[in-house]
Amino acid sequence: MLVNTKDVLKEAQRKSYAVAAFNVFNLETVQAAVRVAEHEHQPVIIALGERYFPTVDVEGFAAMVRALASKASVPVSLHLDHAYEKESIVRAIENGFTSVMYDGSKYELNENILRTKEIVDLAHQAGVSVEAEIGSLARGAFSDEEEGDGTLTDPQSAKEFVAATGVDFLAAAIGTVHGMYQGEPNINLPLLEKIRDVVDIPLVLHGGSGTPDEMIRQTIKRGICKINVNTEVSMAAVSYLQNQSDNKSMPHLSSIMSDMQASMEPVMTKFVKLFAY
Repeated sequence: MLVNTKDVLKEAQRKSYAVAAFNVFNLETVQAAVRVAEHEHQPVIIALGERYFPTVDVEGFAAMVRALASKASVPVSLHLDHAYEKESIVRAIENGFTSVMYDGSKYELNENILRTKEIVDLAHQAGVSVEAEIGSLARGAFSDEEEGDGTLTDPQSAKEFVAATGVDFLAAAIGTVHGMYQGEPNINLPLLEKIRDVVDIPLVLHGGSGTPDEMIRQTIKRGICKINVNTEVSMAAVSYLQNQSDNKSMPHLSSIMSDMQASMEPVMTKFVKLFAY
């Protein structure tokens, strides 16, 4: 069933677990995410980044996800990830996305508030929930996300931002990275606790790939309700394709795509189980 992301996260917040938000790019990645969620009896968030709009037909993609969600036995939400342009957000809303992320983190706080408030007002009129970000993530290895400066979230700025914008959930920058860590992870759990103390909406962790399991558990314990996963799933699929390139038997494309989907599912299962502990 297709549901509003806010409802999924409020339930996660109430029961102290986190929901996986898998970044997806095509039919196989979506099918893998929904299949794993159903097998584990957990909700799932299907996230499409604005950066993939040039290569993914948004209207067709949204129709596909809505169709798969309508048959799913678990809650499925459709999320626009890291959008910087109002036009992208309007397009997502018009095509049935149940939440959008406006990323105004590159702006000073007051400008971020003004721009985010405009998006919140627009989205809420359509019954769509909104994620926003204070601070930013640096880019690690094997990521195709934009480079951030790694600025951590200031708790008082987060409190002011949430009150002024009416945003539904907030991405907190506490030291994770987009992609895989280059060196030891340095996650600031005390900072997360301070943010949780002053912000009562669900908190989001970007950069789930490569973060140690116990650190993930500790962030969930401190209020993280949604965790984005991209790179580890991508690496599993690309690894399969690289190994397949050595196969001289020329298998049919349908077999390759089916097996590629199967290669992603164990990685997704690991995360869904970890987040639901």
